[in-house]
Amino acid sequence: MAKTNSLKLFGDKLVRSVWDDEKEEWFFSIVDVVEILTDSTDPKQYIKKMRMRDTELNFNWGTICTPLQMIGRDGKRREIQSADTKGILRIIQSIPSKKAEPFKQWLAQVGAERIEQMQDPELSIKQALIDYKRLGYSDKWINQRLKSIEIRKDLMDQWKAHNISEGVHYATLTDIIYRAWAGKSAKEYKEFKGLTKENLRDNMTNEELILNMLAELSTTSITKAKNPQTLAENAKCAQEGGNVAAVARKELESKTGKSVVTPLNASTFFTLEGKQPEKQITDEEKDKKD
Repeated sequence: MAKTNSLKLFGDKLVRSVWDDEKEEWFFSIVDVVEILTDSTDPKQYIKKMRMRDTELNFNWGTICTPLQMIGRDGKRREIQSADTKGILRIIQSIPSKKAEPFKQWLAQVGAERIEQMQDPELSIKQALIDYKRLGYSDKWINQRLKSIEIRKDLMDQWKAHNISEGVHYATLTDIIYRAWAGKSAKEYKEFKGLTKENLRDNMTNEELILNMLAELSTTSITKAKNPQTLAENAKCAQEGGNVAAVARKELESKTGKSVVTPLNASTFFTLEGKQPEKQITDEEKDKKD
């Protein structure tokens, strides 16, 4: 399992972290996070007391905590108790500290917004529109991206209706589609673009996004027509759907002389366009954050 060690800035302090290529997750040093949020001189002892106070946290500690090799403060490698983002947020919930309070309020806000979005899906679309605009995406790209979400949902509904289980099987069929038109699996595609946790489709150019939409739309139509009942039969439909987009890709590349599949990602694209997405936050949003 390939891992990459790194340091993450948490406020004005550093937290040891490890990127797991296989799980595509960051894992953070629990003791580092606890020390920062509590100002404890003995964070390991604090963690013990915290687990004694929170019986549910203690009961699930083996699931939340993952011992991973990191560089100790003495410069030597040793196993450090670590947790992914979800696990760290769960631990923060058990910390009665002023520094932890903003995270708790944020969790409560996110939870409330998610419940509202489940009751009214249109809110999710509106929020996505706001987020993409804030990040600096063009209106044309945003419209295509929102349409791609609709097409993807239709495809997943077809898979579900044709005996495909969510999770590994969805990922398997998605990889077949990607390989058919782009020549890469989802993981290979992300690596090609220099991505880790970021969403692949959020880092596609207009051309890539449209061809992927064509591949998924074609797969949906073929699946409806052929009515596959097994994973193998669905895989064949996915291959054929991806092939439709592959033909379009080859035709476009023959006319332009340029490869559609590009290492450009959102960050490099914004840089080339002279945009600074991280600064595109309104004064009103800044006031809310403050």
